[in-house]
Amino acid sequence: MKSIGIIGGTGYTGGELARILSLHPDVKIVAMTSRQNAGQKVSSLQPNLKGYTDIEFTESIPESADLDLVFVATPHGAAMKVVPGLIERGIKAIDLSGDYRLHDMPLYEKWYGHQHTDPDNLEKAVYGLPEFYRDSISKADLVANPGCYATSAILPLAPLMRSGLVEGTVFVDGKSGTSGAGMNPSSRLHHPTCGESVIPYSVGMHRHTPEIETVVGDISGKETDVLFVPHLVPIVRGIISACYIRLSEEADQEKLDSIYRKAYEGEFFVDYVKEPSIRAVVASNHAQVASHADGGSAVAFGVLDNLVKGASGQAVQCMNLMLGLEEKEGLKSPGLGV
Repeated sequence: MKSIGIIGGTGYTGGELARILSLHPDVKIVAMTSRQNAGQKVSSLQPNLKGYTDIEFTESIPESADLDLVFVATPHGAAMKVVPGLIERGIKAIDLSGDYRLHDMPLYEKWYGHQHTDPDNLEKAVYGLPEFYRDSISKADLVANPGCYATSAILPLAPLMRSGLVEGTVFVDGKSGTSGAGMNPSSRLHHPTCGESVIPYSVGMHRHTPEIETVVGDISGKETDVLFVPHLVPIVRGIISACYIRLSEEADQEKLDSIYRKAYEGEFFVDYVKEPSIRAVVASNHAQVASHADGGSAVAFGVLDNLVKGASGQAVQCMNLMLGLEEKEGLKSPGLGV
């Protein structure tokens, strides 16, 4: 039985980690932190976990805790302050923030607006997308969990980029449920504002833009520019990203189908489908990819639950690889469907 800690246990991703791990047969949560709620039972703030975990929040991870791995589910900028201490103690770590996703320090500082204080671990961190970095993840001490939008765009873009068919700028139109904005209330998340509306935000400035460009470039060996426009839609969970692509040569649907089926053959958590659906993947670690050929152009879709395959579920998938466990363990459940 592996011992697990969660730093930042009261946010949506921390709570989702606890929900998933509470049913994992090979791990046990022994510590969850919350400065504001230290001493309270986890289930008092997250009543869905009553009967599944009886631990209390602590202000920090106890020095005496003998942990195999810690999930760091904190805001951007906070993880780099705690990860070095974990690595020094010989504890593996998975960071769910953006602190270790971009290895280029000037690029990180440009998009995140502050200096990176842990360059050594930044250089060593492995990007946590198992479908493309499985071997590296299994050997890693520190994994940078991908962003939710980034995952939804990389999964449909990477196979086409790797095939050499993509030419010019890629346009990514992303739509996410409100849980992707986190728990802090704001006027934009107020129900009368977002309840019957679709709201674009951070146009050309979203931090997942360089992440998509960097990772797709690393996978394919080809650079590309991405214009990413995220939108807030009136659902709680789920992301659908439509990627509009100009092709370097005309391609029919049969050719695109062949590229994607080859890319994701044998991948349990990525399904290549004709008609993607958010409802098909909600509350699961599954993602859907779809495509449509139109002569010299194509549209490719990525669909996932932003809190599971877009965050906590993917982190558990990486944890399984890092700890030598079966990759699908704790995650073998279908989406809700309706």
